[in-house]
Amino acid sequence: MSKVYLVGAGPGDPELLTLKGRRVLERADAVLYDNLSPHALLDLAPPRAERVYVGKKAGDHEYSQDEICAMLVERAQRGLTVVRLKGGDPFIFGRGGEEAEALAAAGIPFEIVPGVTAPLGIAAYTGVPLTHREHTSAVTFITGHEVNEIDWDAVGTSETLVVFMGLTNFAAIAAEILKRGRSPETPAMAVRWATRPDQETITGTLDTLPRLIAERGMKPPATVIVGEVVRLREKLNWFERLPLFGRRIVVTRAHEQAGNLVPRLRELGAEIVEFPCIEIQPAPDYTALDGAISRLPWYDWLIFTSANGVRFFLERLDASGEDLRSLRASICAIGPATRRALERLHLKVDLMPSEYVAESMVAAFAAVNLTGKLILLPRAAVARDVVPAELSKRGARVDVVEAYRTAMPPEAPAVARCIFGKERKPDWIAFTSSSTVTNFVEAAGVEALQGVRVASIGPVTSATARRLGIPVDIEARSFTIDGLVTALLEAARQ
Repeated sequence: MSKVYLVGAGPGDPELLTLKGRRVLERADAVLYDNLSPHALLDLAPPRAERVYVGKKAGDHEYSQDEICAMLVERAQRGLTVVRLKGGDPFIFGRGGEEAEALAAAGIPFEIVPGVTAPLGIAAYTGVPLTHREHTSAVTFITGHEVNEIDWDAVGTSETLVVFMGLTNFAAIAAEILKRGRSPETPAMAVRWATRPDQETITGTLDTLPRLIAERGMKPPATVIVGEVVRLREKLNWFERLPLFGRRIVVTRAHEQAGNLVPRLRELGAEIVEFPCIEIQPAPDYTALDGAISRLPWYDWLIFTSANGVRFFLERLDASGEDLRSLRASICAIGPATRRALERLHLKVDLMPSEYVAESMVAAFAAVNLTGKLILLPRAAVARDVVPAELSKRGARVDVVEAYRTAMPPEAPAVARCIFGKERKPDWIAFTSSSTVTNFVEAAGVEALQGVRVASIGPVTSATARRLGIPVDIEARSFTIDGLVTALLEAARQ
């Protein structure tokens, strides 16, 4: 049965979406979203779902409110499940009431899914509680579009006053509040892009904040909070004290592999720009790998140099007439991520080097007699030949088979222009492999990194960067994602 869900998307941090909001997005046929809705939430909708930007940007409305209501009704009447994704909460200055009325008048079933409204997000992410037993027990929300239409005698003396959409009018608003006897020294704060890594906060007083807003050139969307509770910010401000807060970091891993790096950096306060410089593709011909799998019981060692190798090996194993019972070989994994991928299959790793590069893997075999041993190495199409060459010298026969290949995403040059062509460039770019460096240079050119600091996951990646003319600012001591995060943290402390 068709239904419309008016969903509060929250103030900016996509992780503040409710569980119910996520659930309805995941089964939406159409999503009508606002300018202030976190765009990352659109990825929760099925790929087939229609996505319609309806604007609602100050002074630039893509559609009128009547048109938006009509779009909701029309899609529901076609039998679609529709999500109206709104910044903040639908019923707090979100015009959700008008949309619900239109749906009710048309006989369309609907539900309201509340969201974290902007002031609650601001309170949490700036350390300014809207209520506090020692400071205030009353909060007033107003919208600052039309200063002359507000009953300032009623709201001007509120202990905590929250002003939505009043940034450009705040000088006039402050004047009205001061006329009602409020002290010029009353703390006041303006916050733009609350809960996001680029959150911008200006603190002052009723007397000074209008001037500070003008001097700093702060622009909407922003919310203003007036009241004694603003004094608590100095003590309770946890978000802007996160070690990577305000740092804009480009992550170059393939999208499906960025999952463990991106949340780590976000938890530390960084603003993440995902720019996958490689995409993982199946091999065009699996004859060699399938043949090796048919001979699986013959191998003495199975070496994996990436979690991708594990994934594609398993997919071909599943497609064959064999299964893991055919595996008699000892297993070597290059690092902890590859090891975890194997352990998820309930396979134990017999050998792992102390450092996660090919040279260390060769060294790890120093105590192993390889004479006459048969080794299978499923890996990417283009890779260094250190491991097979050195193990062959030790008397082993190494079957190197293509399990997958990497390529530059076709959209990479356009994405690079978007990221590095802006006035404010990223602070850092994190390279996680030689392939990401090579493809980045092909897509964007070395000159795109002027003014951007470079973090490398390890010496092989660093060597590729330097060979291509890219200076490396920091290199992980442990050649893993954890090591890369640690290196960025250490650089932030300097």
